Amino acid sequence: MDIEQLIFDVAGALRYPVLILALASLALVLVEAGAFAVELVRRRRRDTARLERVAETARTALHDGDVPGARRALMQVAWSGAMAATLDLIAERVRGGGGPDRVAKALADFDFASLRRLERTRVLVRAGPALGLMGTLIPLAPALAGLADGDVAQLSRNLRVAFSVTVLGLVVGAAAFAISLVRDRIYGQDLSDLEFVVATLEAPS
Repeated sequence: MDIEQLIFDVAGALRYPVLILALASLALVLVEAGAFAVELVRRRRRDTARLERVAETARTALHDGDVPGARRALMQVAWSGAMAATLDLIAERVRGGGGPDRVAKALADFDFASLRRLERTRVLVRAGPALGLMGTLIPLAPALAGLADGDVAQLSRNLRVAFSVTVLGLVVGAAAFAISLVRDRIYGQDLSDLEFVVATLEAPS
């Protein structure tokens, strides 16, 4: 077996794994789109005046020793489960006098968790078109073979697969890019809200 035939066989063996991965990436981007829609709905009530009011309420409650009351107040500006957990941790550490380093660590952990959520769609931005390109090129070899043999049915079948996977890959990449772009902004705003809450809670009486 010469090297050209080996490369042809390897490319042919990748045909179905690439098609399966392309379908899996489409399913994943649809799941991420649903989660993204939920995130947008939760943040529709966000406004600066409300954030300031809630932070002041929580600060007063903490100074009075009412930690549960502070936590309940802060949950009004928790736009996600991760943000709720971080706000709860911040209230506990500010009240416990753990120092600014422990509070900063909670903020950093929230930021890293946000980056991990962003990585899912950022990977799809590149993986979707890459899988689309591979799914386009791989069927072209048997399509050209069918053309050489005069097998129009084989040519048509492989070209249909090639062009369909191209469209699928581009859709995945475009949707993932849009989701990543907006998520980057809203997660940055979440972190800014948390930093504002920390500054308010740690302000001297």
